[in-house]
Amino acid sequence: MNKKPYPSLVFFGTPEFARYCLDYLVTAGFPIKAVVTAPDRKAGRGKKLTPSVVKQYALAQKLTVLQPTHLKNDLFIEQLSALEAELFVVVAFRMLPKAVWSLPALGTINLHASVLPNYRGAAPINWVLINGEKETGVSTFLIDEAIDSGLLLQTRTLPIDKKDNFGTLHDKLLHLGAPLLEETLLGRKDQRLIPQKQDESKFVNAAPKLNTENTRIIWTHSLEQIVNQIRGLNPYPGAWTILTNEGQDYRIKIYEAETLHEEFTHEIGQLVIRAGQLLISTAEGYLLCKEVQFPNKKRMRVKDLLNGFKLGTEAVIH
Repeated sequence: MNKKPYPSLVFFGTPEFARYCLDYLVTAGFPIKAVVTAPDRKAGRGKKLTPSVVKQYALAQKLTVLQPTHLKNDLFIEQLSALEAELFVVVAFRMLPKAVWSLPALGTINLHASVLPNYRGAAPINWVLINGEKETGVSTFLIDEAIDSGLLLQTRTLPIDKKDNFGTLHDKLLHLGAPLLEETLLGRKDQRLIPQKQDESKFVNAAPKLNTENTRIIWTHSLEQIVNQIRGLNPYPGAWTILTNEGQDYRIKIYEAETLHEEFTHEIGQLVIRAGQLLISTAEGYLLCKEVQFPNKKRMRVKDLLNGFKLGTEAVIH
């Protein structure tokens, strides 16, 4: 017989980070009263309605799935209340109204992919890389009215490798976060954990939602800043720029690049092909491009691009 005091849960989440954590909790033995995830969305060329990975997993486990369009809907709140779950768990989900997060007796716990209070917001993994941080981690806290500012429960940290991009760091934080979430839930159930106010003096950077403006490469930035931005947006959504080649503009994405600090004579944004390599001139040297993507094309290594795409001598990036 399982002696651990597993509390009953309602789980809120949508992307892969959430699916992994849900699977971890199910495997550990937590009773899941229901899973709340985003409504099915149109995806792919055929615009077919596609369920989230959390929904697909939950249905495979024969768990109850709720997909509210509006979180303040009275029927939805009544459904949640009737479940009488001891705790709600939120992993990568949208902001909950008080009418929802205040329902469970032990509160609503969020797993956040940064060391709070730093990097509050929708895209913490991306922004720690874009800003060139050397360390990050995960935090659990009790949700309140503001974004990621509730009483802190636990944190764990890990170093960021120079070769990490969003994809690799995401996976490292998955494996750090899921066990911490289990530990937090058990500690909340038996009252071992004492919630603490977040130290506002440590709130240095925000992690706002990614958009067209903040994912565009700014070529007057330092080489290190440019490479960090590319790392932080690889594999999704991709750092982008405009390539003008022989009078035509292309909105391209750069997924992998390295710094090349050396003396240069080209204007910022000038493309240089040298020994089968694609270089972009910056204020500090060259960006050595490794992998790119053109509109409506698959990602490709630069050597393959240069084999089939003619770059004029006046080609520029801006």
